[in-house]
Amino acid sequence: MERKIRRTDRAISESEAKSLLEKGEFGVLSTASSDGQPYGVPINYGYDGNVIYFHCAKEGHKLENLATNSRVSFCVVGKTEILPEKFTTNYESAIVSGTAFELVDDEKHIGLLEIVKKYSPGFITEGQKYIENAAHKTKVYQIVIESITGKSRK
Repeated sequence: MERKIRRTDRAISESEAKSLLEKGEFGVLSTASSDGQPYGVPINYGYDGNVIYFHCAKEGHKLENLATNSRVSFCVVGKTEILPEKFTTNYESAIVSGTAFELVDDEKHIGLLEIVKKYSPGFITEGQKYIENAAHKTKVYQIVIESITGKSRK
Protein backbone atom coordinates (compact mmCIF):
# COMPACT_ATOMS: atom_id res chain seq x y z
CA MET A 1 0.00 0.00 0.00
CA GLU A 2 1.50 3.28 -1.10
CA ARG A 3 1.50 5.91 1.65
CA LYS A 4 0.59 9.48 0.77
CA ILE A 5 2.54 12.41 2.14
CA ARG A 6 0.32 15.23 3.33
CA ARG A 7 2.97 17.93 2.83
CA THR A 8 3.93 17.13 -0.75
CA ASP A 9 6.02 20.31 -0.83
CA ARG A 10 8.36 18.59 1.63
CA ALA A 11 8.56 15.25 -0.18
CA ILE A 12 11.98 14.00 -1.21
CA SER A 13 12.69 11.57 -4.03
CA GLU A 14 12.89 7.82 -3.50
CA SER A 15 16.64 7.94 -4.18
CA GLU A 16 17.07 10.63 -1.49
CA ALA A 17 15.04 8.52 0.96
CA LYS A 18 17.21 5.49 0.16
CA SER A 19 20.31 7.61 0.73
CA LEU A 20 18.98 8.42 4.21
CA LEU A 21 18.62 4.68 4.87
CA GLU A 22 22.23 4.16 3.82
CA LYS A 23 23.56 6.98 6.03
CA GLY A 24 21.29 6.61 9.07
CA GLU A 25 22.85 5.71 12.40
CA PHE A 26 19.78 3.87 13.67
CA GLY A 27 16.12 3.47 12.89
CA VAL A 28 12.87 2.96 14.77
CA LEU A 29 11.08 -0.31 14.02
CA SER A 30 7.35 -0.20 14.66
CA THR A 31 5.28 -3.33 15.08
CA ALA A 32 1.79 -4.07 16.35
CA SER A 33 0.58 -6.78 18.70
CA SER A 34 -2.26 -9.14 17.88
CA ASP A 35 -4.68 -6.73 19.60
CA GLY A 36 -3.31 -3.74 17.67
CA GLN A 37 -1.14 -2.23 20.40
CA PRO A 38 1.70 -0.32 18.63
CA TYR A 39 5.31 -0.78 19.68
CA GLY A 40 8.30 1.21 18.39
CA VAL A 41 11.88 0.39 19.27
CA PRO A 42 15.19 1.91 18.09
CA ILE A 43 17.44 -0.61 16.35
CA ASN A 44 20.73 -0.91 14.49
CA TYR A 45 20.27 -2.14 10.94
CA GLY A 46 21.88 -2.98 7.65
CA TYR A 47 20.58 -1.91 4.26
CA ASP A 48 21.59 -3.26 0.87
CA GLY A 49 19.35 -1.23 -1.43
CA ASN A 50 16.56 -3.80 -1.49
CA VAL A 51 15.98 -4.93 2.08
CA ILE A 52 16.70 -3.85 5.64
CA TYR A 53 18.36 -6.30 8.04
CA PHE A 54 18.18 -6.26 11.81
CA HIS A 55 19.15 -8.61 14.60
CA CYS A 56 17.65 -9.11 18.02
CA ALA A 57 17.48 -11.38 21.03
CA LYS A 58 15.80 -14.74 20.69
CA GLU A 59 12.76 -13.59 22.65
CA GLY A 60 10.96 -10.38 23.48
CA HIS A 61 8.05 -8.10 22.75
CA LYS A 62 9.14 -7.28 19.19
CA LEU A 63 9.31 -11.00 18.33
CA GLU A 64 5.92 -11.69 19.88
CA ASN A 65 4.46 -8.96 17.67
CA LEU A 66 6.22 -10.22 14.53
CA ALA A 67 4.93 -13.74 15.17
CA THR A 68 1.33 -12.53 14.86
CA ASN A 69 1.78 -9.61 12.47
CA SER A 70 4.82 -9.38 10.21
CA ARG A 71 3.82 -5.97 8.76
CA VAL A 72 6.19 -3.24 9.98
CA SER A 73 7.10 0.39 9.62
CA PHE A 74 10.70 1.56 9.84
CA CYS A 75 11.75 5.20 10.24
CA VAL A 76 15.16 6.83 9.93
CA VAL A 77 15.77 10.47 10.85
CA GLY A 78 18.79 12.16 9.31
CA LYS A 79 20.09 15.64 10.06
CA THR A 80 17.99 17.89 12.26
CA GLU A 81 18.35 21.50 13.31
CA ILE A 82 16.05 23.20 15.78
CA LEU A 83 15.26 26.81 14.82
CA PRO A 84 13.89 28.21 18.09
CA GLU A 85 13.39 31.76 16.79
CA LYS A 86 11.23 30.40 13.95
CA PHE A 87 9.39 27.83 16.09
CA THR A 88 10.28 25.03 13.70
CA THR A 89 12.86 22.38 12.87
CA ASN A 90 14.85 21.57 9.76
CA TYR A 91 14.85 17.80 9.28
CA GLU A 92 15.09 14.89 6.88
CA SER A 93 13.44 11.50 7.33
CA ALA A 94 12.54 8.33 5.49
CA ILE A 95 9.77 5.85 6.29
CA VAL A 96 9.59 2.30 4.98
CA SER A 97 6.56 0.04 5.03
CA GLY A 98 7.18 -3.64 4.56
CA THR A 99 7.04 -7.18 5.81
CA ALA A 100 9.59 -8.75 8.15
CA PHE A 101 10.83 -12.32 7.72
CA GLU A 102 13.20 -14.29 9.92
CA LEU A 103 16.39 -15.40 8.21
CA VAL A 104 18.24 -18.65 8.86
CA ASP A 105 21.49 -20.32 7.81
CA ASP A 106 23.34 -18.51 4.98
CA GLU A 107 20.75 -15.74 4.72
CA LYS A 108 21.17 -15.04 8.44
CA HIS A 109 24.93 -14.67 7.95
CA ILE A 110 24.38 -12.34 4.98
CA GLY A 111 22.13 -10.13 7.13
CA LEU A 112 24.62 -10.02 9.98
CA LEU A 113 27.44 -9.22 7.56
CA GLU A 114 25.45 -6.26 6.17
CA ILE A 115 25.16 -4.93 9.72
CA VAL A 116 28.92 -5.39 10.27
CA LYS A 117 29.64 -3.57 6.98
CA LYS A 118 27.52 -0.62 8.14
CA TYR A 119 28.85 -0.21 11.67
CA SER A 120 32.36 -1.73 11.48
CA PRO A 121 33.52 -1.32 7.87
CA GLY A 122 37.20 -1.48 8.82
CA PHE A 123 36.77 -4.81 10.61
CA ILE A 124 35.08 -7.12 8.10
CA THR A 125 37.37 -10.11 8.70
CA GLU A 126 36.99 -9.79 12.47
CA GLY A 127 33.26 -9.29 12.02
CA GLN A 128 32.95 -12.50 10.03
CA LYS A 129 34.71 -14.37 12.85
CA TYR A 130 32.41 -12.73 15.38
CA ILE A 131 29.38 -13.81 13.34
CA GLU A 132 30.63 -17.41 13.21
CA ASN A 133 31.03 -17.47 16.99
CA ALA A 134 27.92 -15.54 18.02
CA ALA A 135 25.23 -16.03 15.35
CA HIS A 136 23.57 -18.78 17.38
CA LYS A 137 22.77 -16.22 20.10
CA THR A 138 20.62 -13.98 17.92
CA LYS A 139 17.74 -13.90 15.48
CA VAL A 140 18.05 -12.00 12.22
CA TYR A 141 15.21 -10.52 10.18
CA GLN A 142 14.92 -8.80 6.87
CA ILE A 143 12.31 -6.22 6.01
CA VAL A 144 11.17 -6.54 2.43
CA ILE A 145 10.50 -2.95 1.41
CA GLU A 146 7.06 -2.43 -0.09
CA SER A 147 7.09 1.37 -0.07
CA ILE A 148 9.46 4.13 0.93
CA THR A 149 8.73 7.81 1.37
CA GLY A 150 10.75 10.69 2.68
CA LYS A 151 10.37 14.29 3.74
CA SER A 152 12.65 17.18 4.55
CA ARG A 153 12.53 20.77 5.60
CA LYS A 154 15.76 22.59 4.91
